[in-house]
Amino acid sequence: MSSSSTRFPVAEGPGSVSQAPQLPAGFTDTFTSRYVDAGEVQLHAVIGGDGPPLLLVHGWPENWYAWRMLMPALARRFEVIAVDQRGMGLSEKPAGGYDTGTQAGDLVALMDALGHQRFAVVGHDTGFAISYALAADHPERVDRLALAEIPGSPGTVQAPPLFLPGPLNDRLWHLGFNRIDKLNEQLVAGREDIFFRWEFDAAAKKLPDDAINYYVQLLSNPDSLRGSFGWYRALDTTIAQDGQRKNTRLAMPVLAIGGEKSFGDHVEEAVKAVADDVQSLVIPGVGHFVAEEAPDEMLAALTTFLAPYREAEATGVAKGQQSNVG
Repeated sequence: MSSSSTRFPVAEGPGSVSQAPQLPAGFTDTFTSRYVDAGEVQLHAVIGGDGPPLLLVHGWPENWYAWRMLMPALARRFEVIAVDQRGMGLSEKPAGGYDTGTQAGDLVALMDALGHQRFAVVGHDTGFAISYALAADHPERVDRLALAEIPGSPGTVQAPPLFLPGPLNDRLWHLGFNRIDKLNEQLVAGREDIFFRWEFDAAAKKLPDDAINYYVQLLSNPDSLRGSFGWYRALDTTIAQDGQRKNTRLAMPVLAIGGEKSFGDHVEEAVKAVADDVQSLVIPGVGHFVAEEAPDEMLAALTTFLAPYREAEATGVAKGQQSNVG
């Protein structure tokens, strides 16, 4: 089931596996950073493991590193592909193409290049919206889908009001700010630590300083800062796309994951609005960054949810091998 990822160039330096801080023991024995041509863009993906393909799509303002604590255990059952979205991490940062339809196309092209026609997907935050678009626009490619920690992809649920209670405003104010053209960069440049550290305060269980410092370091240059706002600046297009997507409900199994101290069971409500076969989990005591705040609970949920996919793929391989005997 392994892809031919070894034919793609190794990525090195800041943002790659080679310079990521505090990785689990043995991480670099399993995983390698690769640059993969994916149609219009070159994407960076961290790839390793053996088994059916599992695509991990991070949220904002992170990169592949958000999944680091889950990846070694997942790699014992799956070929894990943790991608940097267009505009983030070491992936290319073009001027446009940040709507979820285009980004879903990026991921299809990535998996095509790796030789995977059908796969499972896990998406968090902005990765939730991109992964939803991937499953809705290309349902024949997605076997199972796990979506974490936003209360629905924009355009599939009612937008929050302009004036929110104080605690919610503190959490969601960036949705409007990040969409502003050019002013964002002028205000944030040189103050990246202040701006992004505020966003990481959405964690109920504080993320390690070295992890936050790593994310901030990777965002502290003009191209990365602009790329980090790309998803938000494309929201008008995404909302229009989602208005059409929600007319055809997802048929594949979907797992909705919320953090109790964040969006909680609102994630399940949003997923049930667009999908028929929904399982749900609210992880107690954690906030928005569920894969980093509660890796054990997240891993257990994904392992159970993805087990039928892994077993079906393994059985399919076994039957295929038997049919070739003699």
